[in-house]
Amino acid sequence: MKVVFADSFYFFALANPNDAAHARAVAFTRTYTGLLTTTGWVLTEVADGWAKPIQRRPFFASLVADLKSNTSARVEPSTDELLQEGMDLYAQRQDKEWSLTDCISFIVMRKHAILEALTGDRHFEQAGFVALLK
Repeated sequence: MKVVFADSFYFFALANPNDAAHARAVAFTRTYTGLLTTTGWVLTEVADGWAKPIQRRPFFASLVADLKSNTSARVEPSTDELLQEGMDLYAQRQDKEWSLTDCISFIVMRKHAILEALTGDRHFEQAGFVALLK
């Protein structure tokens, strides 16, 4: 079964009709039949991004409920071990502007041999992955 990684970029684009990647995110969602993987760290980033606009908080709650109930979705837990691995990569790649959340995402993608990400973030491409929403 094909597996893709869902970055916060994807969730933001999906929820915002004015986002430049919205149509691509919606089209992907309507046609994809494989497994979607994300992390608790990505979900934290999404919640942080939607902390201010009150109309987005219900969307976040719905998103989390959908991910938990969907057998074709997997949320990698936010463990101390994964955090440490992400911090190690973050420290090793001082030549990059990768966020800690991105580094953790890269670790998870490598562990699960996931090559494609629902993102438009060039950092994923720098790390050797395919950004599907560019």
